[in-house]
Amino acid sequence: MKKLAVFFIGIFLLQNCGTSEKTTISNNSHKPKNVILFISDGCGFNHVDAASYYQFGKTGQQIYEKFPIKLGMSTHYSGGVAYNPDSAWADFSWVKKKPTDSAASGTAIATGEKSYKGALSVDTLKNSLETIVDRFEKEGKSTGVISTVPFSNATPAVFVAHNENRQNYRDIAGEMVMKSKTDVIMGGGHPFYNPDGTLVSELAERYVGHKEIWDMNNGGKPISSEDGKVLPESEYRYVGGKEVWDKLSNGTAGNDIDGDGEIDYWTMIQDRESFQKYMTGETPKRLIGVFKSGQASQVERDTTYEDWTPFSAPFIETIPTLKEMTLSAINVLDENKNGFFLMAEGGAVDWAAHDHVLNRTIEEQIDFNLAIEAACNWVEENSSWDETLIIVTADHETGYLLGPNSNSNSDKWKTLKGNGKGKMPSVEWYSGGHTNMLVPFYAKGKGSELFLNSIKGKDPVYGDFIDNTDIGKIVKSF
Repeated sequence: MKKLAVFFIGIFLLQNCGTSEKTTISNNSHKPKNVILFISDGCGFNHVDAASYYQFGKTGQQIYEKFPIKLGMSTHYSGGVAYNPDSAWADFSWVKKKPTDSAASGTAIATGEKSYKGALSVDTLKNSLETIVDRFEKEGKSTGVISTVPFSNATPAVFVAHNENRQNYRDIAGEMVMKSKTDVIMGGGHPFYNPDGTLVSELAERYVGHKEIWDMNNGGKPISSEDGKVLPESEYRYVGGKEVWDKLSNGTAGNDIDGDGEIDYWTMIQDRESFQKYMTGETPKRLIGVFKSGQASQVERDTTYEDWTPFSAPFIETIPTLKEMTLSAINVLDENKNGFFLMAEGGAVDWAAHDHVLNRTIEEQIDFNLAIEAACNWVEENSSWDETLIIVTADHETGYLLGPNSNSNSDKWKTLKGNGKGKMPSVEWYSGGHTNMLVPFYAKGKGSELFLNSIKGKDPVYGDFIDNTDIGKIVKSF
């Protein structure tokens, strides 16, 4: 693989700090060539520990936990409550008050500005904000976003699209595919597949009111959705609508991204083997990967499986891991001698945490961890830390994950209990939604030291913390 400077920003579940303080940077001597940002959606410090207990039998073993920059991060949105350590550790319920969502926190991370919940890189007046991707593209760098959930979901979309409502999936995906200058997009939301990886072949059973349409088009007989018949438009919402999907399928989707007057078409891949193929060797100019799940990669693969330990239910073998997507994306992006930006999201940590499904939470977090390890290896083998910055963080915490019997006596915030490698740790969930808890922030490589100039406060448990807007401000300043 090409020797390129990479700036890895792994945003591993960090949340914005509550302050409007400006970050001023003289960055000429700190500028990395490339940036990769890792975001574990919904991941707090305890989600990291839960996965580590299962993966290693103890905490503190993740590669990013050994990075030189280790901070907390606050995540509040424009109408939310700024993080206050005294309040957070005096009242067990305080962190549940007006938490952010992935769109608002993603906007803060991607642009350096606070906005309302549901906003995709627009301000409180719904005006478009410049993102990290916008800035890097102006400098002639390549850009990409990848995720284990639909690519038009909030976190990947917020770096590429601008929309007043995160729920406008069709328009968001359409902008990403047909109007953006992005070089790599990967994620789920495949119109022909269910969340468990099976084909959508009997829509009458899934969509009330569509049986008549099915009967008129196919005589009431099940057909393979691969041929595109009778699928309602809603099935194409995550990929920009049927017209955009058809163009992707026949190789006519694209736009002029380099100003030469020629359309730069997307090459679309769907099978795991294709993702693996592009991890090395020659690549197309633009690559979009839509893996074969109507939603996320693995988190909903088998909801009836009785063994609730991690990795017990068979995985969908046709779907790539986040590690495979990360390496294939880098292989495309590092063709650019000017450098690149890549955002890689472990999006389904949040989904599992909302449902309090610990085995899936651990699986998704470990998948995320392995992608970061692969990226670090890539830096050391193909670039260097003098050219590369990796940031690992999260957009917010989900589930209020704590140790058992928390909020029961004077010791309200109990720690998780490890039960050995390969065994489920003892935990309890105290919210079904997001919280204002600090999330972890780790950074290593060129420019990482600049985050130490943006400390907003000191938490008695997690130490110094920054705000999520500091990521956008600092990275855009390079």
